[in-house]
Amino acid sequence: MTGTPPASRVQRVRHETKLREVRVVRVNDVTPHFRSITFAGDALADFDSASFDDHIKFIFGGDDGEVVKRDYTPRIFDREARELTIEFALHAEGRAAQWASRVLPGQSARIGGPKSSFIVPLDYDWHFLAGDETALPAIARRLEELPPTTRAIVLMQASDPADRRALHTAAELSVHWVPDAEQFLGAARALQLPVGDGYVWCAGEASVMVKMRKFMLEEKQLRPEAMRISSYWKLGAAAHHAVIDG
Repeated sequence: MTGTPPASRVQRVRHETKLREVRVVRVNDVTPHFRSITFAGDALADFDSASFDDHIKFIFGGDDGEVVKRDYTPRIFDREARELTIEFALHAEGRAAQWASRVLPGQSARIGGPKSSFIVPLDYDWHFLAGDETALPAIARRLEELPPTTRAIVLMQASDPADRRALHTAAELSVHWVPDAEQFLGAARALQLPVGDGYVWCAGEASVMVKMRKFMLEEKQLRPEAMRISSYWKLGAAAHHAVIDG
């Protein structure tokens, strides 16, 4: 059985919920299907994102005048500059993706939250980070935070090889890329997790993440306290985000 940390090592910190007006200051294409958008504004002076898997509510006006709300990970926050960067996956069917594909500097939007941060300590012996394209910004942020004294194992699903970007970390790193959910689950099942005190973090489509949690509990024999597995989206549903704990 792999080592399991006590539940008290992972802490939840709650934040005052605020709605903030921001404007676009920079737009950069990271890979063919990811766009990095940086927002600025004085309202970000007291913004706080303490965890790599925080999510904010991104709010914008749709073409039909409807207010659209979607969850996104704060990728980079520069407090001194009062700038927040979010990475958008550019999928043609998503309303937020359509907004991101056309946005120009100077346009405005609103963000709410994060309501809380789920803080996973950096000093585990190893970290297993896995997910599909929607989890890539959170995983990239986490890797950049990890110290050289730990080990990171990453399993990423990306259908287009051009989206398989370089990932940067001071930790000892091994990365495995797969093209689809079937191979993602197969690779997760076959993976031999290291011994020692480790933590598993996974995010992606709801049905895939339910299976992932089952593998981790029943086959890898991890306790719930040693993992956090979330559904960042659900096939056929809009604006879905949930932690899988059952």
